[in-house]
Amino acid sequence: MSLYSSRVRYKEQEFLNSNNGYVQNPIKEEHSSVIEGDFYQQSPMTVKEMVIRKMNKSLCGCLLVTILVTFVSYYISMNYEADLNNLDNEIVRLNAENQDLQAELDRLKSFNNVDNKIEKYNLLQKAEKVIEVTALNSTQKQTVTPIKTATENFNWAIGY
Repeated sequence: MSLYSSRVRYKEQEFLNSNNGYVQNPIKEEHSSVIEGDFYQQSPMTVKEMVIRKMNKSLCGCLLVTILVTFVSYYISMNYEADLNNLDNEIVRLNAENQDLQAELDRLKSFNNVDNKIEKYNLLQKAEKVIEVTALNSTQKQTVTPIKTATENFNWAIGY
């Protein structure tokens, strides 16, 4: 034990030299205290100090509860926001798919409209008679059927 003061070294040597022990050789006080200096001495608490201390503790408790509630509500709101982002992505994907399906439907309706108009104006007719084809060097005349053209007031319907 090495402390940097001559008084402590002297007392340490005196203690080590005496084999009688601490009980037979107690430490003698030269001064009123072992440690010297001005130290804050706690005085008894007044009623005002006790009330202030209780208020501080209760306010600290309220602050901790508020912080915990804030963390929990932030966590819940982040979960809801993540769910909303997932739903938004799903809506965007469904809208894109819906646009593709709508374009396909418009294309099919356009073909259906053209088919209906052709049926209405009877542009495509069934053959009135069957043509028999003979060999290349045959002498029979081939029959020619007149070709009908589309009427001038026909309106093509493309898309919606």
